[in-house]
Amino acid sequence: MDVSYLLDSLNDAQREAVSSPVEHRLVLAGAGSGKTRVLVHRIAWLMRVEGASPFGVLAVTFTNKAAAEMRVRLDSLLGIPISGMWVGTFHGIAHRLLRTHWTDANLPKTFQILDSEDQFRIVKRVHKALELDDTRWPPRQSQWYINGKKDEGLRPQYLDDNGDFQERKLIEIYQAYEASCQKSGVVDFAELLLRAHELLRDSPTLLAHYQNRFRHILVDEFQDTNTLQYAWLRLLVGKEGKLFAVGDDDQSIYGWRGAKIENIQRLNEDFSNVGVIRLEQNYRSTSNILSAANAIIEKNENRMGKKLWTADGQGEPILLYRALNELDEAQFVAERIQKLSESEGYSRNDFALLYRSNAQSRVLEEALIRAGLPYRIYGGLRFFERAEIKDAMAYLRLLKNRDDDTSFERVVNTPTRGIGQRTLDIIRTIAREQVTSMWRAAQFVVAENELTARAGNAVKVFLSLIDQMDEGTDSLLLHERVEQTIQQSGLIDHYKKEKGEKGQTRVENLGELVTAARYFKPSDDAEETEMDLLDAFLAHAALEAGESQSEPGDDCVQLMTLHSAKGLEFPVVFMCGLEEGLFPHKRSSMEPRQLEEERRLCYVGVTRARKQLILCHTEHRRLYGEDHYPQLSRFVREIPDELLEEVRQNYGAVRPSSMNSAFNSPIKKPSSQIGGLNLGQSVSHAKFGSGVVINFEGDGNHARVQVNFDTHGCKWLVLAYAKLETL
Repeated sequence: MDVSYLLDSLNDAQREAVSSPVEHRLVLAGAGSGKTRVLVHRIAWLMRVEGASPFGVLAVTFTNKAAAEMRVRLDSLLGIPISGMWVGTFHGIAHRLLRTHWTDANLPKTFQILDSEDQFRIVKRVHKALELDDTRWPPRQSQWYINGKKDEGLRPQYLDDNGDFQERKLIEIYQAYEASCQKSGVVDFAELLLRAHELLRDSPTLLAHYQNRFRHILVDEFQDTNTLQYAWLRLLVGKEGKLFAVGDDDQSIYGWRGAKIENIQRLNEDFSNVGVIRLEQNYRSTSNILSAANAIIEKNENRMGKKLWTADGQGEPILLYRALNELDEAQFVAERIQKLSESEGYSRNDFALLYRSNAQSRVLEEALIRAGLPYRIYGGLRFFERAEIKDAMAYLRLLKNRDDDTSFERVVNTPTRGIGQRTLDIIRTIAREQVTSMWRAAQFVVAENELTARAGNAVKVFLSLIDQMDEGTDSLLLHERVEQTIQQSGLIDHYKKEKGEKGQTRVENLGELVTAARYFKPSDDAEETEMDLLDAFLAHAALEAGESQSEPGDDCVQLMTLHSAKGLEFPVVFMCGLEEGLFPHKRSSMEPRQLEEERRLCYVGVTRARKQLILCHTEHRRLYGEDHYPQLSRFVREIPDELLEEVRQNYGAVRPSSMNSAFNSPIKKPSSQIGGLNLGQSVSHAKFGSGVVINFEGDGNHARVQVNFDTHGCKWLVLAYAKLETL
């Protein structure tokens, strides 16, 4: 049988992986190295050469999209139906096992799967049954706790509170939640995996059946497996099965949601004679981009090691833009997109804007809107569509108009303050009967004692809170009013209780709303109609949220977080906000393990770019409602100088002389004097102290001067506002 077609299209390392003996294998597949091709061709090789049956192959992926792509490729490569083969996600395969063996799994035949919101509603009912105060015991925290323990394979009866009251209460909630799910015949996503693992572990006959059937187990994105998934795989492989794991320890970026990079690093300890094959030839990016990626990631100590390379050319240099602030950064991005579209013929789909924090998207969105560039937030919401922002805006709308029923209903019990559905039903009924707003109906039920004492007091406290928030605010600046509203509403404390990355992101977004208010300028029509500033801001937010983002498939610029970018690629990539404290994030900078994950995240971002990579940072950034004067990210400083060109808007690009000086090399200018200042002149600044002028840029009101300060390093300052004194 001629099987050369299975190898002809592969490079040497790919051929080695596909045709290797049937033993345990770990394929370290670098970004853009063709790992899906290797997986598909390996399965075909097992069937065509090694005589494996489709029924004896189990292929596990992390997304339904990846599983569907693998099936399509296998159908095309083999030319025969593969319906007998199990190809799917961890959750999909676990679900299949439980459906097949529902009796052994102690589940009803018609059990249903809960999505995240369905699970949250059950957790809330459990809290109510246990008479817990949601302000002290946030349901989201309980949901996070339950899922985290399940991902570790831990049932409540095996947990020890170690004398900790909070832990004891969370275990009690977990127990009550499990009882509720069992009674209702429902399972959440984490339960699918846990119960499938327990099904095999506790049923020797069933385990032996599947171990004997699935002699070939192939796993994609192995670096993203969590504790339970790894345990499930070890159980299923057993003594006779062979594991073919494909992954990249340099792209392990999901530690915050349970992924264990240790799983890929400890394969040799848990499986015998694991052969390691490295796929290092990249088919995506230029040599310059790959050299930058290699330089960044090699700073991580705990890695298995590989070095990406390409047979293609050097490509364009990596551009670095140093912006005055985030507004300048966003404007540069928009203008550069327009310029590249015109000069290079790129479509808008060819551009991706990557950022570390969701809060960064707001300024970028506004710049794209002003430039008339359609865009789409990949895997997320536009800034003003996010739940926490809509909560804050609803409070502000209610301050302006007490009769706004939509806003009233959104915030009357957010954060939770003991105003339940029954109370709201009574208020709605009275509002309908009296043909009035819910606010006025609420005033009525409080005055007339239409509610229980507890409910009536809760409503009274809410009404008083809104009135107090509104008192004495006329003299406040817009951003001060927004900040005061967010603080007094309790939203900050409310979202701080939501553990993990998601809760922190919500808090950061609320801070960014304050920044949006600080820089807000009303449109001409707002001024003509004499709207006050808060009304104009609310209208602006509503219009931006109502202007739906482009649909998938439309020709539009792609915006996304660095985490969302994994697995994607674009001809041109902008990485924005490359500053210490933002990326790497301040929460990670002091913890070696987390800092290594941040560096892997940067590596992922860099390797999304095919032809051109543009890095951006600012000298001053107002983010999360606070002013920052950040240093250039260490990740950029780790890129060799010869790979970079510093670009300044309207002045082209220059190669930096030294990364260690944070790009302090002067750009050649036609003049050696500006605004009465000379190059080399000593000056003093009220905030940064004394320094020396080393560069000029622009003229008139846009003139900027670069000063190397003794204690704060190099800063670009707008000359008209810097108030520099000569020494």
